[in-house]
Amino acid sequence: MNADLRSTAKALVAPGRGILAADESSGTIKKRFDSINVESTEENRRAYRQMLFTAKGANEFISGVILFDETLRQSADDGKTFVETLNAQGIIPGIKVDKGAHPLPFSPDEKVTEGLDGLRQRCEEYVQLGAKFAKWRAVIDIKGDEIPSQYCIDVNAHALARYAAICQETGLVPIVEPEVLMDGDHTIERCDEVTRATLKTTFAALFDQRVDFESMLLKPNMVVAGKKCPAQPDNATVAEMTIACLRATVPAAVPGIVFLSGGMSDEDATDRLNEMNKRGPNPWELSFSYGRALQAPALKAWKGEAANLEAGQKAFSHRAHMNGLARSGEYSADKESA
Repeated sequence: MNADLRSTAKALVAPGRGILAADESSGTIKKRFDSINVESTEENRRAYRQMLFTAKGANEFISGVILFDETLRQSADDGKTFVETLNAQGIIPGIKVDKGAHPLPFSPDEKVTEGLDGLRQRCEEYVQLGAKFAKWRAVIDIKGDEIPSQYCIDVNAHALARYAAICQETGLVPIVEPEVLMDGDHTIERCDEVTRATLKTTFAALFDQRVDFESMLLKPNMVVAGKKCPAQPDNATVAEMTIACLRATVPAAVPGIVFLSGGMSDEDATDRLNEMNKRGPNPWELSFSYGRALQAPALKAWKGEAANLEAGQKAFSHRAHMNGLARSGEYSADKESA
């Protein structure tokens, strides 16, 4: 396997750093802009992402950025492409390559992620445009005892494995993201059961597709209770159960696990990562690949106004710093206001 892929995978989970997920689809970014009453035009999206990518000091804590197709092709005000802007700061550019979750045939209450058709050609183009890694998200929902079905887990695991193999063959480090959603009223024990089944099936499929574990990263959910569950565990319990789940399912050859924030609050996403790293050492680097949990304060501070650029950047850099501290178990709530 290409040594460059292994080097990139390790660099993405370098100590003290993690990944910014700025790969929101057109629909998702519109919802976020709607929350601050800003129209989701191409120029507004470009200006917003430029604010994040050029925030002073953030590169100390951000190792890579996942981009959307549109963003990968855009440029900053100085004429440099965003890829060049990121590279100049030592930040690795990546790209979302899936085509979204769609109803699963013969099980319409479940989803399967599409996008394998034409993936090789897209990956080859993205490499030419400067991307070094990629992301594909599968969605696993919990609804009672019957959902997810093993059928749903199987087809999503197969798609993740095919995606990962194509990425590695074309020169991209794949981030494999099987997300067990935290919607619903399920207990943390039910989440643990489903997450274990999902990860075991996913790694079996990755092995079958000859994916090099040392040249990939895993982007899983943490083991949590559903948002509507009346029994909400504390962050220490989340950390302990998540680590136990991962130790039972994730090969030690994988260099890093970059958690998704998945609807958690900004502070919970940081504190739970911190609790896990306090319980190290672990076989893999435990890092972050957060979207909303890194961006929400910056979005609110920016409000779509050029005059608020510095405030937005400070808010983003602060959250990046807090998560950087969590990488080594050095985060605490009192540092939020320090």
